[in-house]
Amino acid sequence: MEDFNGKVAFITGGGSGVALGQAKVFGKAGCRVVIADIRDDHLAHGLKELRAQGTECHGIRLDITDREAYARAADETERVFGPAQLLFNTAGVSLFGPLEKSSYDDYDWQMNVNFGGVVNGVQTFVPRMIAHGQGGHIVNTASLGAFLSSNFAGIYCASKFAVLGLSEALRQALEKYNIGVSVLCPANVKTNIAESIKTRPEKYSHSGYEYDEETIESLARIYSQGMEPVELAQHVLDAVKRNQLYIIPYPESRAPLQAHFEAVIAALPPEDSDPEGVAKRNAAMLRYRDEVAAQQRKRERS
Repeated sequence: MEDFNGKVAFITGGGSGVALGQAKVFGKAGCRVVIADIRDDHLAHGLKELRAQGTECHGIRLDITDREAYARAADETERVFGPAQLLFNTAGVSLFGPLEKSSYDDYDWQMNVNFGGVVNGVQTFVPRMIAHGQGGHIVNTASLGAFLSSNFAGIYCASKFAVLGLSEALRQALEKYNIGVSVLCPANVKTNIAESIKTRPEKYSHSGYEYDEETIESLARIYSQGMEPVELAQHVLDAVKRNQLYIIPYPESRAPLQAHFEAVIAALPPEDSDPEGVAKRNAAMLRYRDEVAAQQRKRERS
């Protein structure tokens, strides 16, 4: 996608942080921007910032885990600006602590927001984007943690692994509709995600972690040294223009990622170690793909 002028962008978590950076950059590029956020104060702040730079924008209060509300948000977007060509599944939460002490609520909250929210965005907007036939682009925000997991961020990383896997598959599925897909995998960003605990619903209130203002302040000090959201969003804009799948604009991540993938490759046996097994398994997969394709063509004709 080269021309953003007049395009409609729907951005979750758009009142602050990474998402507001995206709203600002794509707004300056000519998009009409809808920001959705669960917090009214963030929504008001985001709209003020966008209007100050001259971006045509609209705000919707949205809990991205609420599927019916998501559908209403899409309807409202179309009433105000028309069909969306750009979808940014950016909103997310984080909660860190020893994985072995995690509660079901710790899992449910992070998975429902970080992965479930992306699923809801995709399920809500993709059928509409296909029906409108205007093409478009989807940017799902994962994390460097989608590749490199750790104990204290285990659930967060699991949710982002899921976003990465969905994004890779979705890119294949939507190519024929002229809808591109990118997955943003940031490391440290200057955001207030440490405060996401304040939006944790009561139904997920039981936690296995100790979390207080001191914890939030410690995380905030780390994030204060992160990449500016507008700078990160400029990388996203450039990637969308190139229809680039992975967006990881952190040079310090090269060495750990290389070590990670080298360890994965090292776990594989030599290519010539099982020629008969390889041939048999490859032939079975090719037959399966041909059968699925034939079944699909049959369904389309009927």
